[in-house]
Amino acid sequence: MAMIVDFILGYETLRVIWWLFVGILLIGFAVTGGFDLGIGTLLPWVGRNDEERRVVINTIGPTWEGNQVWFILGGGAVFAAWPPVYAAAFSGFFIALILVLFTLILRPVGFKYRSLIQDPRWRRTWDWCLFTGSMVPALVFGVAFGNLLLGVPFYLDGELRVFYEGSFFGLLNPYGLLAGLVSLSMLVMQGAVYLQLRTEGEIRERSRQWVPVAAAVLVASFALCGLLLWWPVDGYQLLDFTGTEAPSDPLAKTVGLAPGAWLANYSAHPWMVLAPLAAFVGAAAAVQLSWLEHPGAGFVASSIAVAGVILTAGFSMFPFIMPSSLDPNSSLTVWDATSSLLTLQWMFLATVVFLPLILLYTGWVYRVLRGTVTLEMIRRETRKLY
Repeated sequence: MAMIVDFILGYETLRVIWWLFVGILLIGFAVTGGFDLGIGTLLPWVGRNDEERRVVINTIGPTWEGNQVWFILGGGAVFAAWPPVYAAAFSGFFIALILVLFTLILRPVGFKYRSLIQDPRWRRTWDWCLFTGSMVPALVFGVAFGNLLLGVPFYLDGELRVFYEGSFFGLLNPYGLLAGLVSLSMLVMQGAVYLQLRTEGEIRERSRQWVPVAAAVLVASFALCGLLLWWPVDGYQLLDFTGTEAPSDPLAKTVGLAPGAWLANYSAHPWMVLAPLAAFVGAAAAVQLSWLEHPGAGFVASSIAVAGVILTAGFSMFPFIMPSSLDPNSSLTVWDATSSLLTLQWMFLATVVFLPLILLYTGWVYRVLRGTVTLEMIRRETRKLY
């Protein structure tokens, strides 16, 4: 079977395919796990009392665990397809990733324990834990992407060992925080539209009011991020390398920095402009459809905006995956940071089989569990629901 794939798909094609696969997994997590995080962030603001907060929590109660699969798959795909990127990322972003992990741990504990005791202080404590476990990861994911665009302070020695010379607080630079705001507002918009779809009455109305607020912040911060990539943030450009079919060697290339280099792909491939256009149009359409009380279509529009934001980051950086600010020649790219050809081939075969099954199962689950969550349902099934 691998020989058949080798005959049809070369190393260059598989490298691009795995870049696309990782992007699909990121979009899948942002669309599904993203509205989970957005709803958790909105929990203290759209739920004014205990029953209302239980309604909010139970809109994602049956699906939040499954949505995390996309996050796990994304991490596994990076480990298998881009081992040097995995090593460099976990070295450089170690504290940030630990922070994300610890806050994400608050979510399952909060879901399971919150309603076991009727003490208001107990439940308020877990409500804020759910808020923290949703808001912090949504922000940190964006901060990480912002720092990728700036360049990460690491370098590789002659034996390809990773040396990171940055700090956690160094990640919290103005551009990184601005990218974090893009991520947070994007997921809050996604969560607000989904809440409008799954609730009724005052909760639905409060959720609807958050959609234009989050969308406005998203559009403004996303546009500002793009302007700063034009000036003054320098982009990276690949000046010389061994080729797209050559064995992976991250040090066998020459990389330069230049103003506006992150925007060069849009000049070379004008169709890529569709990505940022989808982000802006999707956000505007989500607001309009939400206002017209069409939250189902609004959720689709919001998901298009989410995909547009992620694709814009990917298109801007291609072929770079993790640029180095200390030694640009140590930057990791699609052409020199991948696993072997045989590894990519077998992973491709496994993905072709299992990814459609995951998509079909996910679609089936959401179809079965569709419908609104009401206060009457919470009162009637109080012992069975979160």
